[in-house]
Parts: sequence; structure tokens; C-alpha cells
Amino acid sequence: MIINSKNIRLETIEKLLINFPFLSSFFADNNLNIVGKESLTLEEYFATFDEDEIEDQAIDSENTIFQISEFIKQMQEFLGQNEDKVQTITILPGKDKSGAKENFDKLEIKQGEIICIVGPTGSGKSRLLGDIEWVAQNDTPTSRKILINNEIPDTKWRFSSSDKLVAQLSQNMNFVMDLSVFEFVELHAESRLVENKEIIIKKIIEKANDLAGESFAPDTPITSLSGGQSRALMIADTAILSKSPIILIDEIENAGIDRKRALNLLLSEDKIVLMATHDPILALIGDKRIVIKNGGIYKVIDTTEQERTILSTLEEMDKILLSYRTKLRNGEMLNKEEN
Repeated sequence: MIINSKNIRLETIEKLLINFPFLSSFFADNNLNIVGKESLTLEEYFATFDEDEIEDQAIDSENTIFQISEFIKQMQEFLGQNEDKVQTITILPGKDKSGAKENFDKLEIKQGEIICIVGPTGSGKSRLLGDIEWVAQNDTPTSRKILINNEIPDTKWRFSSSDKLVAQLSQNMNFVMDLSVFEFVELHAESRLVENKEIIIKKIIEKANDLAGESFAPDTPITSLSGGQSRALMIADTAILSKSPIILIDEIENAGIDRKRALNLLLSEDKIVLMATHDPILALIGDKRIVIKNGGIYKVIDTTEQERTILSTLEEMDKILLSYRTKLRNGEMLNKEEN
């Protein structure tokens, strides 16, 4: 449904409140009593006011209906309920640090894909993220152009404080707030005005514990979480509560969490995952990998079936390393014959 003053004026107040429950606050804040009048359309409702009421309350029905439509649109954007979903991000080539054209024609990234970004430190991985985050239009040092759903994007992706294209998960997660895990997630949930808040909070903490090497309780102070636990909590929180369609994870291999489960959680929430990594296992888990060199995109490589076979071998090796790590942590002796 396209929200504007023309098509909501004939909707009943009852239906509007069912579809947009936050409207009750608008009526209350504007001293508009709707009790017993829920079966009326907005047009019929404002027609019930006599001239004295209109004058006393300074009621302008046309302007108020317009304000209601704008309030709905703004709240939908804030809550991530707008219909303007990101299905694809397209990167059109720019230039590297030497001014040479990037070595690809067009890169389309689809919802639900994992794209790995590889390259030496300082090669330009952060610049690529910056171009995507700010929806570059040939106006950044790389001269790249970003399309959303194959179109020049709405300016909201660049300038809106509530609509963020990219949510970043950095390597270091240091909490300084004096809150429990439950209170921290509750604060974020309340800022998003989510329904069934208790259920969502429980789900986030459960998913975080699935990822973390060692579980933690809802009443655990967030300042006492380990690096891996902090990263697990933020990944679960971002996957479930963040409305940003693109997630960037920086070197998840150093997080001390279940990497594969973390990626599966993000993908289950219809995110596009961009992952900067030096880990060959993670690089091969991705659908594609972007190779950055000298500030530009040097190659875009689709993961091949042969590489998937190599990935299986690497994962078996990783299991062996994990078992050795677990035994060492538990104070056990290693035995070569066991593996």
C-alpha cells in the first residue's frame, strides 16, 4: 500500500490502527479523541467536528490527514517496515590509486549472498566499503558508482540518519556501558519499537550463545563479556534487530566464535554479507570474492566446484585444530593417533 493523504482518508480508524499501531500516539499527542469512532474513516471522523470545535482546537482536517500520512511513512522508515527493500547492490567500476580503470565490467551482489573481500593490508578494502555505504555516484576518490536494485538510489541511503545501508561489525567490541546483556539488548529493541520485545530479546541471547565458545546469562554484565562473547552478541543483535540490508564483518576468524553459524544466521535474516578476511575457509565459503589491489578491484572470482572440494578438506583440517585447541584449554594431553 502506497501511503499518502489521498488513499488513507477513506480507511477506517480501526483498520489504520491495526496496520499502524503507533498511530494511537499521534491521535493522543494531537488531542484527537477517537474512542467510539473507530468505525469511521478519517474523512468521516473529521466531518464530525462542528465549527466551534474546529475553531477551538484549530483543526485543519486536510493538513492533519497529510500529517498522518507523513507520520506513517516516517515511522515505517524508522522501524524498517517500508517496502523499499534492497534486493541487489551493483558496483560499477572506477579507478585504482594509479588512475587505471578497475578490471571488471559490473558487479551485482544479491540479497542472501556472501561476498568476501581479500587483499593485503592497506590495499583499499575499507574504501570499497565506504563507497557502498555512502552509495558513491562517481564522487569519491575511486570514482565508483553504486546502484540499488539496478537504479540510481534514493538520496535517503546517503543522508538519512535512520536508513543505513551498511551495518559494520569491527574486530574490537569493547563495551563501556554499565548494563546487563538483557538490558543492552532491551535498549536496542525499545529504540526499534519492536513488538514481542521479550521474545526478541530471548532469541538474540540464545543465538549469541549458539555462536560463542562459552555461554553467558542474560544478567551477565556486558563489560565482563570476552571478545568472542561480545562479537557473538553483536552479530546476533545485528542479524535480528538491525534493518541495514548489508552487513560488513571484519576478520571474523579472530572472533573466537562459530564462523559458519554466524554467517548462516545473517543469511537467514535476508542480509547481504560483505566479509573482509584472510581466512581461506571463509574466503571459500563466500559465493564470490573481491580481490583488492592498489586501491582498486583487481579481480572478481566466483567460487568454483573444485574450490568447494578444497574447502571440505580445509574444514576437516580445521576440525582437527579445533579439537587440539579444546583439549589444550581443558588441560588434556595431545595424542597424535587420535586424529
